[in-house]
Amino acid sequence: MHLAAIGMAVACGLAAPVHAQNDKMQPVPIPAQPNAIVLGTGALPGATAPESWHSQYGSLFARNVTVATLTPFLPDPAKATGAAVIVAPGGGFRTLSMDNEGYDVARALADKGVAAFVLKYRLNPTPPDMPGFERSMKEMFSTGAARPPLRNPQAAIAGLAPQIADSRAAFALVRKRAAEWRVDPDRVGMVGFSAGAMLTLATTLAGEDAKPAFIGLIYGPLAPVTVPADAPPMFVALAADDPFFANSGFGLIDSWTSAKRPVEFHLYEQGGHGFGMYPKETTSTGWFDAYARWLGMHGLLKPAR
Repeated sequence: MHLAAIGMAVACGLAAPVHAQNDKMQPVPIPAQPNAIVLGTGALPGATAPESWHSQYGSLFARNVTVATLTPFLPDPAKATGAAVIVAPGGGFRTLSMDNEGYDVARALADKGVAAFVLKYRLNPTPPDMPGFERSMKEMFSTGAARPPLRNPQAAIAGLAPQIADSRAAFALVRKRAAEWRVDPDRVGMVGFSAGAMLTLATTLAGEDAKPAFIGLIYGPLAPVTVPADAPPMFVALAADDPFFANSGFGLIDSWTSAKRPVEFHLYEQGGHGFGMYPKETTSTGWFDAYARWLGMHGLLKPAR
């Protein structure tokens, strides 16, 4: 599982919506984030480039994130179910797809009565200027890494220490302020996209006190893992034409099934990589509705008794 390859998918255009006329990356001012809460995990060691944002496909992306934050999207109190989801956008640990895989997902969850919290986790450094960033991504393409060899995700966890620390801090903050946010501390889950799916799985396997109550992995790697005895229910969605993680077996699904832990897997015929909340003319666009029904099946769309 080559982390850089995931980054190419989002940052270099494989997440294109139906209308791709805005596919060029354009630098934009860092948007106001008045509700973002600094998680207190510190600055990324050795990072020197400042955080920067750009637009692509009409969506916002962040990179060179050195200070992790969590942004709440709370439901109408009259609709609140007490369930909560930490949302981890993707981008190969080089960028974060803040709209398509973050804010838009959180708003949709809040509309269902589920409190959502977008995790802006720390990223691997990239060149500070846009031309330099674009060159670095083209160099990644030139390495021929578009189809990385499958590796056990557990082998990559050691390289995700800062991101796992950010995820753990997010869970701790949500549980600490559970009463204020009308959240049941025992019903806090996590959903991630691409690299965010990898972080979600890493948090489940090595996040110590995080312990997500349920997880969603959207177009993430499906290599087999050693499943904890208390592994949470897992929802997985992937397109069969995903250039990174399709056609490499479904070891993760088999692992969960063999461990007799709940798992639901949707393999869409088309959708590519990075479809997220973009409207596309493929059935993959229905992943969120399927995910919401899965949450409902597990009793997460109504208050716990």
